[in-house]
Amino acid sequence: MPQEWKKQDHSLIYAMDIGTRSIIGVAGRVADERLEVLAIEKEEHGRRAMLDGQIEDIDQVAKVARRVTERMEAKLGCRLSRVCVAAAGRALRTEKGHYAMELPQVTRITSDIISNLESGAVADAERQIGEEQDSQRRSYLVGYTVSGYLLDRYPLTTLKDHNGQQLEAEVVATFLPSEVVESLYAVMAAAGLEVASLTLEPIAALNAVIPADLRLLNLVLADIGAGTTDIAICRDGAVVGYTMATTAGDEITETLMRRFLIDFATAERMKMLLNEATVSYRDILGLEQSVAGSEIQETLKSAAKALAQEIAQRVTGINGAPPSAMFLAGGGSKLLGLREMVAQELGMDERRVALAGNNYDISAFSREYELNDPEFATPLGIAVSAGLGLISDSYRIMLNGKPAKLFRSGSLTVLDLLMMNGYTSADLVGRTGRTLSVTVDGQRLTFRGESAMPCTLRRNGEDTKPSALVYAGDSIEFIPAVPGASAERTPADLLGVDYAGGVLVNGRPAALDTPLRSGDQVISTVAAVLPEEPEPEPEPAAAPASWQGGGAAETPAVRRPLFLYLNGEPLVLPGKQDGGAYFLMDLLDRSGIDFETLDVPLVLQVNGADCPFTQELRHNDQVVIRRGQ
Repeated sequence: MPQEWKKQDHSLIYAMDIGTRSIIGVAGRVADERLEVLAIEKEEHGRRAMLDGQIEDIDQVAKVARRVTERMEAKLGCRLSRVCVAAAGRALRTEKGHYAMELPQVTRITSDIISNLESGAVADAERQIGEEQDSQRRSYLVGYTVSGYLLDRYPLTTLKDHNGQQLEAEVVATFLPSEVVESLYAVMAAAGLEVASLTLEPIAALNAVIPADLRLLNLVLADIGAGTTDIAICRDGAVVGYTMATTAGDEITETLMRRFLIDFATAERMKMLLNEATVSYRDILGLEQSVAGSEIQETLKSAAKALAQEIAQRVTGINGAPPSAMFLAGGGSKLLGLREMVAQELGMDERRVALAGNNYDISAFSREYELNDPEFATPLGIAVSAGLGLISDSYRIMLNGKPAKLFRSGSLTVLDLLMMNGYTSADLVGRTGRTLSVTVDGQRLTFRGESAMPCTLRRNGEDTKPSALVYAGDSIEFIPAVPGASAERTPADLLGVDYAGGVLVNGRPAALDTPLRSGDQVISTVAAVLPEEPEPEPEPAAAPASWQGGGAAETPAVRRPLFLYLNGEPLVLPGKQDGGAYFLMDLLDRSGIDFETLDVPLVLQVNGADCPFTQELRHNDQVVIRRGQ
C-alpha cells in the first residue's frame, strides 16, 4: 500500500454491515449535522459463510471484509483501522424484567438509585433467560429500554429528583449469546480492523429509517436481510422492543432452487427479474431453460406469504397490536408484492406500510451515490449513528486493561458498560450474608451475616459511580464485590463449650454439631419440659456457661424452664438465674409491639382474663399481649 496514504482520522467514520449474503461498507464525515457519504462498497460472500445472520466461517468472512476495506481505502486514499459494526444473531433474545425497591424512608431519587433499580430489572430479565437456556452459556446485554416506572405506586415517566420510598421499574432488555459477539470481533481482527463500537442491527437501521422525533408514534421497522429479519418497535419516544425472525430472503431463494433445479446464484438473479416477460436460465443439469416472469411470481407466493405471516406474528407478539405505520428495509424488502402481503397479514392499510429510504435524507446525503435504497438501512444506520453522536468511531473504552465490548445506541454509563460485558448488579452491590434466626430454650436469637466486601470502581484512576457517563478513551477499573458469609451456628455454639447434655432441634434429638437453619427451635435437655407435666420438683442443675455470661457459676442455680403460649404460639422460657418467677411484664419485649410508637392501649390477658403487668405466670398459661382498638 502506498506510503503516502494517511491514517484514518477521528472524523472519518467507517461502518460495515456483515450480512448473511453480502458485506457492505460505508464511509463518510459529518457536514451540517448530516452524514456525507463518501464511499460505498459491497461484495457478496463467495460461498455460504454465514447462516441466519450468524458467522459460520470466520476466515471466509474476514477475507471478504478485507477486500471491501481495501477498495474503500483506495477510494478514500487512507488506511482504515477502526470500524463500527452491528450484530444480528439468530439467538437474539428479548425479555421483560421487573424490579421493586423500598428505601428506608422517603428519599430524593438520585441517578444512582435509578441505576440500581434499572440494573435490578435487567438482572430479572437475564435470570428469566438463564432459566430457559444452558447455564454455561453466557449472554451479553445488547441494550434495554425502560417501559415504565412506579413511585409509591404512581406511574411516572422519570424518577429523577422526585421524592418517594417505594420504587418499581419494568424494562425490555435484549441479549445476544457470547459466541455471536466473539465471532464478530474475531472477523474484524482477522481483517486487520479494530472494533470501535458495536450495536444491534435493528437499532442502527432504526436510526436511519425512523428519526428520533418520529418515535412518539407507534412505528415498526422490519429489516429483511438474507438470513434474518430484524424488527424494532418504538412508541412514546422510546424503543420498546426488539425481536428477530430467521425467516428471510434466503427462504425465497431456496424456493426457486427447488422449483427450477438451479443453484443459489441463479436463483438470486431470477428473484430480481420477476417483472420480465421471460427469464432464461441454466439448470443444474446444464440445460438451457426459460420461464415466464409471472410463473416465477406464482412460485414465490407461498414463500412470500409465509415470510409476511412470520413478520406479522413477531410484530404483534411484541407490540400487542398492529402499529400506526411500518417500514420494510433490507434487500429482502424489495420482493415484489411483499409489502402488500405484510399489510394484509397485519390488517393495515397498504399505504401505512412503506419501503425504507424516503427518510434517509434527514440524516444522510451523498453527492456521488443514490442512497434511496432499502438495502442501505443497516450500513447507513451504523454510519449515521456514529457520525451524529450516537456512536463515536473513536469510541474505545478500556475495561480492566482490555478493550470493552460495547453496544452503542446513545449515551453510555459505567453501569451500562459493565452489564454489556457480563457483570450483574450483584457484582456491583454485593450481598450481605444471610441472617440466621433461631429460638433456643424459648429465647429468640438473631445472628447477622457478614457484610459484603464492596466493589472497586474507578474511571481514569479516580473513584466513580455506576451512573457516571463514560466517554471515548476512558479506562475503567472494576473489581466485583465479594458477597458476605452467611451466619452459621450449631447448638454447641449456642449452649457453650461446657454443655454436656442433649439437644432437641424442632422436637427431634440432634447432635450438638448440627448446622442450624433459620426458624429452627432448639431445646436443651436441661430445659426441656413437657406441657402436660405438672409443675415438677426443682432439681439443681449447673447452668451452661453461655447462659451465665462466662464460666461455670460458683453456686449452681436452680433453673426451672417455663412452658406457656404467647398469642397462640408455644414458648419455652429458660429458668431465671435466681430461680425466680416470670411475670407478664417479662414477655413485653417478645410480643413484637413497638412501644415507642404505641398510640392505643394494650390488651393484657392470661387464660382469658384481663391482668396487670405484675401477673405471675405458670406452666401452660395462655397469654395474650396485643394492641387494643
